[in-house]
Amino acid sequence: MNKITRRQALGTTAGALTVLGLAGATAYAADTDSRAAISAGNAANAGPAGTAGTAGTIDEVYQGRRIQITPATGGAHHGGHHSAGLPAVRIDGRELHVMQNADGTWISVVNHYETFSDPLSLARAAVRELQGAALVPMGGM
Repeated sequence: MNKITRRQALGTTAGALTVLGLAGATAYAADTDSRAAISAGNAANAGPAGTAGTAGTIDEVYQGRRIQITPATGGAHHGGHHSAGLPAVRIDGRELHVMQNADGTWISVVNHYETFSDPLSLARAAVRELQGAALVPMGGM
């Protein structure tokens, strides 16, 4: 009778897991490369910032999502969610809550641990992170 030894079973299992790990890493790398190519293409086709409206207003379509940024108003708005002086950032008409750090960088509820140099780059990163999902209103869910 041919019996498999414990050493042979462990060797076969280790080999199979290695093959699966390499296949997963290869698939991840290919997906990352394709996303980078898509992002580069979208950035190239995004057009100039502030394509419509008054000075400082941005209205553009990025990766199929509409980004609108209007300059800050004088007081708190939307039920006091924001402090005075923050621009209104909207993705597909839904407000993206943003905050400016003391060093001048920007964060949002979507990318809370990643900082951005301006609200437009923050909104574009939020669109990429959402991957097609809609923004959900904060608070009154």
